[in-house]
Parts: sequence; C-alpha cells; structure tokens
Amino acid sequence: MSATAMSRSRAPDDTTGTRDSTRARLLDLLESGGASYRLIAHAPEGRTDVASALRGHPLEQAAKCIVTRARLAGKSSRYVLAVVPGDRRVDLARIQELCGARQVSFADRATAERLSGCVSGSIVPFAFDPALELMVDPALLAHEEIYFNAADLALSVALDVGDYVRLATPRRERITERP
Repeated sequence: MSATAMSRSRAPDDTTGTRDSTRARLLDLLESGGASYRLIAHAPEGRTDVASALRGHPLEQAAKCIVTRARLAGKSSRYVLAVVPGDRRVDLARIQELCGARQVSFADRATAERLSGCVSGSIVPFAFDPALELMVDPALLAHEEIYFNAADLALSVALDVGDYVRLATPRRERITERP
C-alpha cells in the first residue's frame, strides 16, 4: 500500500486511548505552534526501515525514537528519549557518558510505552512526560524535513526540522554510531 498525504484535520480512527491522547497532543502542538507538517497515512508499520519505504523518504530522514534507562548512583534512574536518524544506532556508551550514569540500557517495553504514551514502534520524537529527557542527534537535524510515526502505526508526520527544534526543544548531542 502506498503512503498518501492527508489533510491536517483528518486522521484515521483509532481506538487506543493512550495513543489517541498522545497523537492529539502532538497534533495540537504542531497546529498551535504554526508548524509546517503533513500527515501521511500508510499500512501499519513500526519498523523504521519499512515505514520509511512506505512513506517514500530516505532512511536517514526518519526520526528513530528509543527510550533508554540510565542507572545512576544507588537505585535511581533517569530516562532518555534518544532520537536518531533511521540509518544509525543509538550509542548507549555515549548516553552513559552524557548522563554520568553507571549503565545505560534500553528501557523495558512497558516503561517505554508508559513514558512515551505510544505503543512500541510509534514513539514520537517529543517528550510529553517530564520524567523523559529528550536528546536528538544533530545528524537528524541536517535535513529540511524529518519523518516519524504519529503515536499510530498507520499514521506518520513529515515535519519541518526548524519547527521540530523550536517546538520540541531537544538537547542536541552526538548519540549515534553507524550500524
């Protein structure tokens, strides 16, 4: 199935409350912030490479969003939403260094979904939960537009990079390694 652009006011029906809430919050932020974006409907897909092909853009323009857990001193932890280009891997050692953590790992699925408000594979590159720190690799910001699932496996956003940076206010750090 090929991807098709949608009007801003129409999105596919979806019955999952959390996903609806996060999608609505995202779209409200984009609208109220005057962002330049388009919605793209496509077959349900959470894998970055396949979703990128469905949306019709280069893999390096995909915002791959991964929730990580940084273990600090004692039993405390902090969570980082790492946003990297789709053709790269998250560098956990670099996040560990940036956070001053003992260890960094991928957050378990339930925690990632709770903090992001999205099902795995549809996590948006915005941190709506204050317990989630947003870090983006500058390589993703080298493009005019980025693409990501809109808290929905069958709906994506193509967003102007300048508008993304202005609205998301991410911490910009080199957090990738080539696969």
